[in-house]
This record gives sequence, C-alpha cells and structure tokens, in this order.
Amino acid sequence: MNYRKVYLKKGKEESLKRFHPWVFSGAIQRMEGEPEEGEVVSLFTSEKQFIASGHYQIGSIAVRVLSFQDEPIDSSFWLKRLSVAYQLRCAIGVAENPNNNTYRLVHGEGDNLPGLVIDVYGKTAVVQAHSVGMHVCRMEIAEALKQVMAGVVENIYYKSETTLPYKAELGQENGFIYGGSADNVALENGLKFHVDWLKGQKTGFFVDQRENRALLERYAKGRSVLNMFCYTGGFSFYAMRGGAKLVHSVDSSAKAIDLTNQNVALNFPGDSRHEAYAEDAFKYLDRMGDQYDLIILDPPAFAKHKDALRNALQGYRKLNAKAFEKIKPGGILFTFSCSQVVTKDHFRTAVFTAAAMSGRSVRILHQLTQPADHPVNIYHPEGEYLKGLVLYVE
Repeated sequence: MNYRKVYLKKGKEESLKRFHPWVFSGAIQRMEGEPEEGEVVSLFTSEKQFIASGHYQIGSIAVRVLSFQDEPIDSSFWLKRLSVAYQLRCAIGVAENPNNNTYRLVHGEGDNLPGLVIDVYGKTAVVQAHSVGMHVCRMEIAEALKQVMAGVVENIYYKSETTLPYKAELGQENGFIYGGSADNVALENGLKFHVDWLKGQKTGFFVDQRENRALLERYAKGRSVLNMFCYTGGFSFYAMRGGAKLVHSVDSSAKAIDLTNQNVALNFPGDSRHEAYAEDAFKYLDRMGDQYDLIILDPPAFAKHKDALRNALQGYRKLNAKAFEKIKPGGILFTFSCSQVVTKDHFRTAVFTAAAMSGRSVRILHQLTQPADHPVNIYHPEGEYLKGLVLYVE
C-alpha cells in the first residue's frame, strides 16, 4: 500500500512476528518524512520487508498495528473488522438477546482494533477513541457501524474528550455523530438501568462487570449487602433481585448516588431495603459496624501507570484489611482491581496480606476476570485488566 514507510531497528520486528500489536518509539530506526499523528503508516524490518501497518502517534507507543497484511485501511477494512466483532457477540449470546441489549462490541486490541472501544446500550452505540488514529477515522468507523448494526443501532454517540492525548490538540467534542436520543435506559440480564453517556465515567456504565454481577446475585439471598464504590449501583440492584435482606450503596460522588437511586427505583420502586450514601469509602468503612455479611469492593483504578503501582498496592491492602476486619463471620467478599498495571499476582498478594493482617480464616470461592465481550488478544496479554476474587471469611 502507498503509506508512508517506517523502518524498525534490527531485531525489533520480533514482537511483531509474534503478532504483538504495539511498536514502541525506541524500536524505530527511521521514518519517511514526518508522519502526522493518526496517519496510517507501513512498517518495515531493517531488511526492508513489510511486516504490518497501523496508526502512528507521538508517544511511547508510536504505532498501534491495524493489520499484519499489506491491505488498505479503508471502508471495507472497518466493515470487515466490525462484522467479525458483532458475530463474536452474537456467538457468546450477549447480542440479539431479548434479555440483554448491553455489551461491548469492540474492545481495542482484543478485537484487533487498538485504540477503539464501542459499547452498545440498546439502540445507542457509544464510540470512544483512545488513539489519534481512531479519532481521525471516527466517521468511517461510524459509517461501517451503521451498516453492521442496521436495525439494531439507531444512534452513535462519540465520547472521547477525556481519552485522547490533550497535546494532540484535536479539539474533539463529545456528541452524537448519528441520530440522537434522550432514551438512556438499557437492559442487562433483564434488569434496567440509566446510562449516563453524556457525563458518566467510561462510556456511561461498567459493562465489564455483567457476569460478576450475575454471580453476586446467586450469593445475595438473605444477606446484608454493602456495595462500595457503587457508581451507578449495578451490583446493588442485582443483589436486590437475588433476595438480599438490605443493600447499602456507597460512593464519594453525589451524582453517582443519584443514578444508583434512579436505577434501583427503575427495578424495585418503593423498595425500602435499599439506602445510598455519598461518602468517602475509607471513612464509611471506618465508621460502619459489623452488620454486613456480603461486601463488594470495586474501586476505580488505583494505578493508571507503573509509577503509581506501589501506592496502589498499599491502597488495595488497606481497603481489603478494613473489609476483613468488619465483615460478619460466614461473610462473602467480592473484591476487584481494574488497574492494568496491577497483575493478578500483585492483586492476590495485596489481598492475601490484608487477610493475614486480619488473622481470619479466608478461602477463595471464585477467581474472576472480564467477560467474553472484553476478549483478550492471545498475542497481547496486557489486555487482561480486570481481576477479582470471591472470598469466604470465617
């Protein structure tokens, strides 16, 4: 293809031969001219052999690979990739399901589209670019999405103000690029919820906890439940459907608490089992008694990058130690980390240390991860970011 050429240093093509989709800036020997951010470039070995093509961007990850074939990145490319992604969601039963119209359609590298996230909420798809290249291609992606999801998606909302590098000065704004709808109620496993794609975190809801919420529902019967960092209350209304005796939702954001109350009311209007508190998590854990026998700890990412890892692990230890200290005997703890730089081993060690500090007998019931609509590319293990443990505390 007639794209600007980027040549790698000798030996730096090895990771690409193993289909890893990132090229770091230090691996580049030279470039033809100065590619624009977001431009598609062709990658060549030091021996001048084509190896891949992808989006160029200034920064540590210089190229995100779109294809290991010498093919044009055009409308048919986007159509093909989105069709494959949709077929996968149909195959795993989250799409075309009368009980569920909420799922992730594109999960970046996991769907061979690094830098792109698309979540579907009923008739609205929320598109999020995490690379300049995907921002540049947003209208082509939207056109392909309209074709692939014809009859399913009627609105496409673009939400990338906070996910793109500010130095690129793209002047991006959130808003509908197709359709437009005030109807923000979606369905997950038969439960309704409001999605705040306008101002909410991520694309408006944490789709990645769907399977873990369903698991929690099975454990909720007759229990007193505490949902920490509740955001929009996903775990709370699943616990209520599971027959919880009482459910308390806690988040530092008053807006999140409003959404939680709205979501509980959508599914259980006038139900007195639920109360919500806008309060700092650690303060709440300090002052609460020992009335809970099912606790969910699902904090935001404590570490966005490796420099913050040490502090993050301290945060996980401290948080889990509080839960172990306060949970009733025979209690169940659902505890999570969504930080990509915190590995499964890091997280387990932090939780184990907290358990040992409490002196209580603790057993692992389940080891959790992200659901199948957040697939991990086998060549890109970094894509496995969500870790969770379900623990029985004597």
